[in-house]
Amino acid sequence: MGEDNLETVFDYIKEHGFKFIVIDSIQVVWSSRSEGPKGSVSQIKGSADYLTQIAKSLNVVIFVVGHVTKEGVIAGPKLLEHIVDCVLYFEGEILSNYRILRAVKNRFGPTGDLAVFEMLSSGLKEVTKTADLFLPHKDEAISGSSVVCVIEGLRPLLIELQSLVSKASFGVVRRRSLGFDFNRFSLLIAIIEKRLKMSLSSEDVFLNVAGGIKINDPAADLGAVIAIISSYKEKEPPVSSAFIAEVGLAGELRRVANINLRLKEIERAGFPRCFIPESNLKEVDGKFKFKIEGFSSLKEVIDKIWR
Repeated sequence: MGEDNLETVFDYIKEHGFKFIVIDSIQVVWSSRSEGPKGSVSQIKGSADYLTQIAKSLNVVIFVVGHVTKEGVIAGPKLLEHIVDCVLYFEGEILSNYRILRAVKNRFGPTGDLAVFEMLSSGLKEVTKTADLFLPHKDEAISGSSVVCVIEGLRPLLIELQSLVSKASFGVVRRRSLGFDFNRFSLLIAIIEKRLKMSLSSEDVFLNVAGGIKINDPAADLGAVIAIISSYKEKEPPVSSAFIAEVGLAGELRRVANINLRLKEIERAGFPRCFIPESNLKEVDGKFKFKIEGFSSLKEVIDKIWR
């Protein structure tokens, strides 16, 4: 319907009895109940509130499309997120065919849950098997690569972390992370230098999450450290091994949540070996048929892998 007046839209919806409505976008519709031009703060707040009333009074599902800023947050007043029941982010790299739909807020379910789609000539298609996307080198031992298991919402995901460590040019070191929290990344480099006595002060260090996904789960810490050290030493980590642990400032491996859920996903993917915190061993279900090793410190893991 080529219309931007919400009162006219409301009448049209009542007349035809729709059950599913998409408003594209909240910045270009307006209501006579609110003051200001289209896209203004008052119009966005008023229009969102009016659409909520329509949804509840007619018992229809309304998807409201909203623009995001360069920083990646919803444009307009923050109140817009409080009015709606669910906030979904549809994100992806410009040059990538893959798109990720992530739940950031959900009044009726878990947040952080996600779905992966691929853009084809026929349209968007859901990617049910994410191994090809997130694990491009699953059966290969490559220096600077490791596999971690993170929880997104209620869904465990196996993801490959890739690192590149090389001698800095002109004495100015560079630190870059893509898909991995930069502050956490910087902290892990400091832990490697202090606790493992490895000097990275003259090295460029890059860390990338394969598949273009962004992760915030601290259980990926151990895998990130393994990838960085593997690239620095130019030595491959054990083939088809997964790493699960949060790394503390003292170099200790800290317990992670949902360990059995993560291990089930690792077993389903056919990995023969997994490294986890020693404090998680007592929670592990004894039914797993692959090798699970527990360690209390980062140094123990490094000595075990590259002794």
